[in-house]
Amino acid sequence: MSAVLLIEQALNGLQFGVMLFLMGAGLTLIFGVMGLINLAHGSLYMVGAFAAAAVAGATGSFLLALVASLVAAAIAGVLVEVLVIRRLYDRDHLDQVLATFALILIFSEGTRWAFGSFPLFLDRPEWLAGTVMLPFGIEYSLYRLFIILVGLAVAAGLFWMIAYTRIGIQIRAGENDREMIGALGVNISALYTLVFALGAALAGFAGAMIGAIQSVQVGMGEPVLILAFVVIVIGGIGSIKGALVGALLVGLTDTLGRLLLPQFFELFMEPAAATSVGASLASMAIYILMAGVLLFKPSGLFGSTA
Repeated sequence: MSAVLLIEQALNGLQFGVMLFLMGAGLTLIFGVMGLINLAHGSLYMVGAFAAAAVAGATGSFLLALVASLVAAAIAGVLVEVLVIRRLYDRDHLDQVLATFALILIFSEGTRWAFGSFPLFLDRPEWLAGTVMLPFGIEYSLYRLFIILVGLAVAAGLFWMIAYTRIGIQIRAGENDREMIGALGVNISALYTLVFALGAALAGFAGAMIGAIQSVQVGMGEPVLILAFVVIVIGGIGSIKGALVGALLVGLTDTLGRLLLPQFFELFMEPAAATSVGASLASMAIYILMAGVLLFKPSGLFGSTA
């Protein structure tokens, strides 16, 4: 195996991890501030992807499609929070799971009714088509590099917002003592709606970005949601830093595991058997990673131990 192939796959893992961060960051904000288990987060990812595909098809503009994904997912998030989620804050987690699972079904059938059952396709713009030459003679997809750079920029913006802005201070305070910040005059309902809309917008943006790599279809958000839960469990619930580190670990583990494990087992068995065993273990690698982290850090890498 060449070093160039290894670096290319590492970049693919980084791109996958950045996409998972956009999902996981919103999920960890919602759970950390609101204490809500939101199974419908993957549906907001799907809403963003379908909104982007529809706008790109109507206007031909990829940038407008990205803006549409943010706006559509944020609006859907506000409606969900105001109409449904707001009634669940004082309920136990089982009620939250059942209600948000029902939202998955509603979003899936509503999307199928609006767009049909056939997949949509979001074309990459010409200025992001093709490849770019990186150092050491590495030729890499320009669009995947764009996802990495935009995702890291979003991560930097989130860190800045949480650390240095007034709303960030309120979010951090809400994670620790929501009753106290309410007593100090902060509008808790408005804060919760804002956090939910921000998390929804990040999920929708991730759906739009990945929609140009794979087809946009009903139910596309649920597999990503499972991985996003793995990310925030590894990183620590409520931690943006943990979401970023966890997402990168999951992305690199999954991508490099699928490349390296079959080759490793070829040292001990026939190629066909090695491929089968390696692929099976590669699909389990991120869950083995999660179990290993929880064994030594039950609250996650950056989670609160309180």
